[in-house]
Amino acid sequence: MVSSDRLSAFAVVSLLLIVIPGPSVLFVVGRALAHGRRAALTTVAGNTLGAYVLVVAVALGVGAVVERSVLVFTALKLIGAAYLVYLGVKAFRQRGALHGGLTTTDAPAERGRLRTLGEGFVVGVANPKTTVFFAAVLPQFVEPERGSVTGQMLVLGLVFTLIALLSDSLWGLVAATTRDWFAGSPRRLSLVGGVGGLTMIGLGVSVAVTGRKD
Repeated sequence: MVSSDRLSAFAVVSLLLIVIPGPSVLFVVGRALAHGRRAALTTVAGNTLGAYVLVVAVALGVGAVVERSVLVFTALKLIGAAYLVYLGVKAFRQRGALHGGLTTTDAPAERGRLRTLGEGFVVGVANPKTTVFFAAVLPQFVEPERGSVTGQMLVLGLVFTLIALLSDSLWGLVAATTRDWFAGSPRRLSLVGGVGGLTMIGLGVSVAVTGRKD
Protein backbone atom coordinates (compact mmCIF):
# COMPACT_ATOMS: atom_id res chain seq x y z
CA MET A 1 0.00 0.00 0.00
CA VAL A 2 0.96 3.69 0.16
CA SER A 3 4.19 4.39 2.04
CA SER A 4 4.01 6.69 5.07
CA ASP A 5 6.20 9.36 3.50
CA ARG A 6 4.09 9.50 0.32
CA LEU A 7 0.92 9.56 2.41
CA SER A 8 2.23 12.41 4.56
CA ALA A 9 3.35 14.41 1.53
CA PHE A 10 -0.01 13.99 -0.15
CA ALA A 11 -1.80 15.02 3.06
CA VAL A 12 0.22 18.25 3.16
CA VAL A 13 -0.53 19.03 -0.50
CA SER A 14 -4.23 18.30 0.08
CA LEU A 15 -4.36 20.48 3.18
CA LEU A 16 -2.78 23.42 1.36
CA LEU A 17 -5.33 23.11 -1.44
CA ILE A 18 -8.36 22.56 0.80
CA VAL A 19 -7.85 25.34 3.37
CA ILE A 20 -7.87 27.97 0.63
CA PRO A 21 -11.55 28.93 0.08
CA GLY A 22 -12.75 27.49 -3.21
CA PRO A 23 -16.01 26.29 -4.77
CA SER A 24 -16.79 23.72 -2.06
CA VAL A 25 -16.11 26.15 0.78
CA LEU A 26 -18.17 28.93 -0.79
CA PHE A 27 -21.03 26.52 -1.44
CA VAL A 28 -21.05 25.33 2.17
CA VAL A 29 -20.84 28.89 3.49
CA GLY A 30 -23.76 29.88 1.29
CA ARG A 31 -25.86 27.00 2.63
CA ALA A 32 -24.91 27.85 6.21
CA LEU A 33 -25.92 31.48 5.83
CA ALA A 34 -29.17 30.60 4.09
CA HIS A 35 -30.30 27.59 6.14
CA GLY A 36 -28.15 27.15 9.23
CA ARG A 37 -25.74 24.74 10.92
CA ARG A 38 -27.41 21.41 10.22
CA ALA A 39 -27.98 22.21 6.56
CA ALA A 40 -24.33 23.22 6.23
CA LEU A 41 -23.01 20.02 7.83
CA THR A 42 -25.39 17.87 5.80
CA THR A 43 -24.19 19.66 2.66
CA VAL A 44 -20.59 18.95 3.67
CA ALA A 45 -21.42 15.25 4.06
CA GLY A 46 -23.04 15.12 0.61
CA ASN A 47 -20.22 17.09 -0.97
CA THR A 48 -17.65 14.74 0.57
CA LEU A 49 -19.48 11.68 -0.75
CA GLY A 50 -19.58 13.26 -4.20
CA ALA A 51 -15.86 14.03 -4.05
CA TYR A 52 -15.05 10.43 -3.19
CA VAL A 53 -17.12 9.22 -6.13
CA LEU A 54 -14.72 11.29 -8.24
CA VAL A 55 -11.80 9.55 -6.53
CA VAL A 56 -13.25 6.17 -7.46
CA ALA A 57 -13.86 7.36 -11.03
CA VAL A 58 -10.28 8.59 -11.35
CA ALA A 59 -8.91 5.37 -9.86
CA LEU A 60 -10.88 3.39 -12.44
CA GLY A 61 -9.64 5.55 -15.30
CA VAL A 62 -12.52 7.97 -15.93
CA GLY A 63 -10.53 10.93 -14.65
CA ALA A 64 -7.99 10.57 -17.44
CA VAL A 65 -10.78 10.92 -20.01
CA VAL A 66 -12.04 14.13 -18.37
CA GLU A 67 -8.50 15.50 -18.15
CA ARG A 68 -7.93 15.02 -21.89
CA SER A 69 -11.42 15.78 -23.21
CA VAL A 70 -12.41 19.44 -23.40
CA LEU A 71 -15.98 18.40 -24.28
CA VAL A 72 -16.44 16.24 -21.17
CA PHE A 73 -14.72 18.81 -18.97
CA THR A 74 -16.93 21.62 -20.27
CA ALA A 75 -20.11 19.56 -19.96
CA LEU A 76 -19.43 18.71 -16.30
CA LYS A 77 -18.43 22.29 -15.57
CA LEU A 78 -21.64 23.73 -17.03
CA ILE A 79 -23.84 21.15 -15.29
CA GLY A 80 -22.27 21.96 -11.93
CA ALA A 81 -22.48 25.72 -12.57
CA ALA A 82 -26.15 25.55 -13.60
CA TYR A 83 -27.03 23.54 -10.51
CA LEU A 84 -25.29 26.05 -8.22
CA VAL A 85 -27.16 28.94 -9.82
CA TYR A 86 -30.45 27.04 -9.44
CA LEU A 87 -29.82 26.46 -5.73
CA GLY A 88 -28.79 30.09 -5.27
CA VAL A 89 -31.93 31.43 -6.94
CA LYS A 90 -34.04 29.06 -4.84
CA ALA A 91 -32.37 30.20 -1.61
CA PHE A 92 -32.74 33.87 -2.55
CA ARG A 93 -36.44 33.52 -3.36
CA GLN A 94 -37.10 31.72 -0.07
CA ARG A 95 -35.11 34.12 2.11
CA GLY A 96 -38.23 35.68 3.62
CA ALA A 97 -39.42 32.32 4.94
CA LEU A 98 -36.32 31.69 7.05
CA HIS A 99 -37.56 33.47 10.17
CA GLY A 100 -40.22 31.47 11.97
CA GLY A 101 -39.44 28.43 9.87
CA LEU A 102 -36.31 26.36 10.23
CA THR A 103 -33.98 27.57 12.96
CA THR A 104 -30.54 26.24 13.72
CA THR A 105 -31.89 24.34 16.74
CA ASP A 106 -34.87 22.77 14.97
CA ALA A 107 -34.56 19.22 13.66
CA PRO A 108 -35.21 19.34 9.91
CA ALA A 109 -37.59 16.86 8.37
CA GLU A 110 -36.08 13.63 7.08
CA ARG A 111 -36.95 14.52 3.50
CA GLY A 112 -35.24 17.88 3.99
CA ARG A 113 -32.05 16.22 5.21
CA LEU A 114 -32.01 13.80 2.32
CA ARG A 115 -32.64 16.59 -0.19
CA THR A 116 -29.83 18.69 1.28
CA LEU A 117 -27.51 15.68 1.27
CA GLY A 118 -28.39 15.03 -2.36
CA GLU A 119 -27.79 18.64 -3.36
CA GLY A 120 -24.35 18.56 -1.75
CA PHE A 121 -23.60 15.26 -3.46
CA VAL A 122 -24.52 16.59 -6.92
CA VAL A 123 -22.33 19.66 -6.46
CA GLY A 124 -19.44 17.50 -5.23
CA VAL A 125 -19.63 14.94 -8.01
CA ALA A 126 -20.15 17.59 -10.74
CA ASN A 127 -16.97 19.51 -9.89
CA PRO A 128 -14.65 19.10 -12.91
CA LYS A 129 -11.79 20.94 -11.23
CA THR A 130 -11.69 18.33 -8.49
CA THR A 131 -11.76 15.57 -11.09
CA VAL A 132 -8.82 17.06 -12.95
CA PHE A 133 -6.92 17.61 -9.69
CA PHE A 134 -7.35 13.97 -8.74
CA ALA A 135 -6.42 12.80 -12.23
CA ALA A 136 -3.29 14.95 -12.29
CA VAL A 137 -2.08 14.62 -8.69
CA LEU A 138 -3.06 11.19 -7.38
CA PRO A 139 -0.85 9.24 -9.83
CA GLN A 140 2.21 11.23 -8.71
CA PHE A 141 2.00 9.72 -5.21
CA VAL A 142 1.43 6.13 -6.30
CA GLU A 143 4.23 3.55 -6.09
CA PRO A 144 3.37 0.64 -8.42
CA GLU A 145 5.98 -1.59 -6.80
CA ARG A 146 4.07 -1.41 -3.51
CA GLY A 147 0.92 -3.09 -4.79
CA SER A 148 -2.39 -2.19 -6.43
CA VAL A 149 -2.32 1.23 -8.07
CA THR A 150 -6.10 1.49 -7.83
CA GLY A 151 -6.00 0.63 -4.12
CA GLN A 152 -3.33 3.25 -3.44
CA MET A 153 -5.33 5.93 -5.27
CA LEU A 154 -8.43 5.05 -3.25
CA VAL A 155 -6.47 5.41 0.00
CA LEU A 156 -4.97 8.74 -1.07
CA GLY A 157 -8.40 9.98 -2.13
CA LEU A 158 -9.82 8.99 1.25
CA VAL A 159 -7.16 11.10 2.97
CA PHE A 160 -8.11 14.07 0.80
CA THR A 161 -11.84 13.71 1.46
CA LEU A 162 -11.36 13.33 5.22
CA ILE A 163 -9.30 16.53 5.35
CA ALA A 164 -11.94 18.27 3.22
CA LEU A 165 -14.69 16.99 5.52
CA LEU A 166 -13.05 18.52 8.58
CA SER A 167 -12.10 21.79 6.89
CA ASP A 168 -15.46 22.37 5.18
CA SER A 169 -17.31 21.49 8.40
CA LEU A 170 -15.33 24.14 10.26
CA TRP A 171 -16.15 26.73 7.60
CA GLY A 172 -19.81 25.77 7.80
CA LEU A 173 -19.93 26.03 11.60
CA VAL A 174 -18.27 29.43 11.58
CA ALA A 175 -20.70 30.72 8.95
CA ALA A 176 -23.68 29.23 10.80
CA THR A 177 -22.58 30.93 14.03
CA THR A 178 -22.67 34.24 12.19
CA ARG A 179 -26.17 33.35 11.00
CA ASP A 180 -27.23 32.70 14.62
CA TRP A 181 -26.52 36.33 15.44
CA PHE A 182 -28.89 37.42 12.69
CA ALA A 183 -31.67 35.05 13.79
CA GLY A 184 -33.07 37.50 16.33
CA SER A 185 -34.32 39.82 13.60
CA PRO A 186 -36.58 38.82 10.67
CA ARG A 187 -35.02 41.53 8.51
CA ARG A 188 -31.45 40.56 9.33
CA LEU A 189 -32.17 36.86 8.80
CA SER A 190 -33.83 37.60 5.47
CA LEU A 191 -30.76 39.61 4.51
CA VAL A 192 -28.36 36.80 5.38
CA GLY A 193 -30.52 34.31 3.49
CA GLY A 194 -30.29 36.55 0.44
CA VAL A 195 -26.52 36.83 0.83
CA GLY A 196 -26.28 33.04 0.97
CA GLY A 197 -28.32 32.73 -2.21
CA LEU A 198 -26.30 35.37 -4.03
CA THR A 199 -23.08 33.67 -2.91
CA MET A 200 -24.17 30.44 -4.58
CA ILE A 201 -25.28 32.28 -7.74
CA GLY A 202 -21.93 34.06 -7.94
CA LEU A 203 -20.12 30.78 -7.39
CA GLY A 204 -22.08 29.14 -10.21
CA VAL A 205 -21.24 31.98 -12.60
CA SER A 206 -17.55 31.86 -11.65
CA VAL A 207 -17.41 28.10 -12.25
CA ALA A 208 -19.06 28.57 -15.65
CA VAL A 209 -16.57 31.19 -16.88
CA THR A 210 -13.36 29.68 -15.53
CA GLY A 211 -11.39 26.62 -16.54
CA ARG A 212 -9.96 25.39 -19.79
CA LYS A 213 -11.02 27.09 -23.00
CA ASP A 214 -9.26 24.80 -25.49
